[in-house]
Amino acid sequence: MEEARGWLAEQGVRQGADGWISAAAPDEPLTAGQVAHTWAGDVFTDDALDPVGQVRLAFGLLDLLDEYWVTCGIRMAHLGPDGPLPADALWDGYRRRLEADRDAEAVMYSLWVDWFEDRGTAGTAFGEVLGHDIDRVVAEGSQVLLRRARRVLECSGPVPWPVKASVYDTAVRLPALHPALFKGLLAGYHDAYGDLEPAAALALLERLRLPAGTPHVEELRCVLAAGQANHRRAPGAWDAAVRARP
Repeated sequence: MEEARGWLAEQGVRQGADGWISAAAPDEPLTAGQVAHTWAGDVFTDDALDPVGQVRLAFGLLDLLDEYWVTCGIRMAHLGPDGPLPADALWDGYRRRLEADRDAEAVMYSLWVDWFEDRGTAGTAFGEVLGHDIDRVVAEGSQVLLRRARRVLECSGPVPWPVKASVYDTAVRLPALHPALFKGLLAGYHDAYGDLEPAAALALLERLRLPAGTPHVEELRCVLAAGQANHRRAPGAWDAAVRARP
């Protein structure tokens, strides 16, 4: 984070009491979002840094600014003409922030709407942030690994079912992950890009041990039992399931 703060200072940007201050317009404080939109992309044109250094600096900016747009800059650099970015640095950056005991909303949103909703990147991204080491997560069960697993599972709705099915099947062995798995299934049904296989998802749902009063369990069970794969394909199915509840 301090490296990122120093790099911004080199660009003439510093943090003041009322926001971020640019030397070019010192009387017009900037929000963190404005700083991200203006300078995050420049990290990947800084020839003083090698590609690994650029990736690490970009994640430092994310820590400092806590703005989703920084993750957009990372993804655009990865998929752009000068990409891909070094895979170890890229995915280690995501894993570390998913494991950290601090807010991870920007990172989770990035995974959900950018990496997971894109069929071209969903498999690689899901594998890197969870799929490749789900066995270790379940075997060790450390708080750090569980934190990462919960966050990934919660935003995994758009990941294609064939990619995530075996990961779900392993994760269900650990009751601590059951609420996150349920959120993943629920998102798989409701998200516009959600993906699940009704019969297999229903079988998984029946294995979950969820806190009493968890909302929407019965509705999800009902639509899956009816063979519904996604809300957008049968918009009235969920409402019918709600009405059918005692």
